[in-house]
Amino acid sequence: MASRPFIHDDFLLATKTARRLYHDFAAPQPILDYHNHLPPADIANDRRFANLFEIWLEGDHYKWRAMRGNGVAERYCTGDAEPWEKFLAFARTVPHTLRNPLYHWTHLELKRYFGIDTLLDESTAKAIWDRANEQLQSAELSARGILKKFRVTALCTTDDPVDDLAHHRAAADSGFGVKVLPTFRPDKALNVHDPEAFNAWTGRLAAAADRDIGGFGDFKEAIRARHDYFHRIGGRLSDHGLERCPAVFAEGSVASEIFDKARAGKPVSADEREAFAGHMMLFFGELDAEKGWTKQLHLGAMRNNNRRLFERIGPDIGCDSIGDYPQARALSAYLGRLDADGALPKTILYNNNPNDNFIFATMIGNFQDGEIPGKVQFGGGWWFLDQKEGMEWQMNALSNCGLLSRFVGMLTDSRSFMSFPRHEYFRRTLCNLIGRDVEDGLIPNDDALLGPMIENICHGNAENFLGL
Repeated sequence: MASRPFIHDDFLLATKTARRLYHDFAAPQPILDYHNHLPPADIANDRRFANLFEIWLEGDHYKWRAMRGNGVAERYCTGDAEPWEKFLAFARTVPHTLRNPLYHWTHLELKRYFGIDTLLDESTAKAIWDRANEQLQSAELSARGILKKFRVTALCTTDDPVDDLAHHRAAADSGFGVKVLPTFRPDKALNVHDPEAFNAWTGRLAAAADRDIGGFGDFKEAIRARHDYFHRIGGRLSDHGLERCPAVFAEGSVASEIFDKARAGKPVSADEREAFAGHMMLFFGELDAEKGWTKQLHLGAMRNNNRRLFERIGPDIGCDSIGDYPQARALSAYLGRLDADGALPKTILYNNNPNDNFIFATMIGNFQDGEIPGKVQFGGGWWFLDQKEGMEWQMNALSNCGLLSRFVGMLTDSRSFMSFPRHEYFRRTLCNLIGRDVEDGLIPNDDALLGPMIENICHGNAENFLGL
């Protein structure tokens, strides 16, 4: 009798109830991927991927990080090795990723994209490479074909305010049925501590907004103009990647003085940097609230730890980690100030440090408005926490301190078109969690109660909350 493949219909579903909840309610839901880093050009141009390296390893820092940990030279991660050599190096690494989520993701993705049940290792690499590469030539596995295959209704990319969004417009004008929408990420507007980079970006902002930036007022109006432009293209979310929220908020005159110092190339102190960031973050909140957008705050990552590799290769290469920044007081100060000013938009908070789970789960309850269900959200497990255990921690904290039923669910946060099964991974984890509670007698075994909740967490809540 043949053994059951590793990825099977009931993968991660440990109970009969979990299996029923997943197959009846979670699996049929489409995907709304409201935060990712996919290149919009690939969608506009309906990119065809030549091989597994291009679609799977080209920009995936999770894989590079694991490969380095397995003693693989940088040449096979981000260097000049041939695509097959890089794939083979990854294949040799995969058996060593047992109990790392990469092992689950790798085989789930091989199964869902190519129907491949074979476990990936050095001995199976060539057969898997050839079989997958052959299938990648089909229209079903082009960039747009993948979005259709996985029933993606909308996806929101991550975009700098100076981006022209030409690829988003092209995708919309083509009649492609999936919404490809921009997300406004103005992190570079806060970098007054680095006058050279700040001034170069401000120059690009002036060109994008088609206006001169002579002073701080011009700077803010140029940002407003770009925010307006994103809205016209369909953008309904902003995003900020911060170590922590600013807790000091400069008045306009003080922020203007700091802006002028940076524009003149003069050094800006750490206190001035935070005060300027505080002023701008209030401004960004006002812009989002005016238009009914949703603000995302990604907090707590410690980035670019390996200075040698950062200077040689750049950011986003797998050399970031969890930071231990204090979050509670600063987050309370920021959300509280926006709330007091009547400018708190719908907000999703993501933490990178699991120690902050209950801080975030309780913080959201302080700023609900009694009108919008779940107006302030504790977002799904992010980055180092987007695996089974991290997802369970997040959902348990949210359940204990808030309303899991109003949760807007998962996203890929990915740079790879191979990552859409992460939604399935989350949905199986969710149903396993709920199914176990049912069988332990902690919640009723009532599909009329549980079914709509599962469906909403998987898709409906995000659709209604974001208005996409």
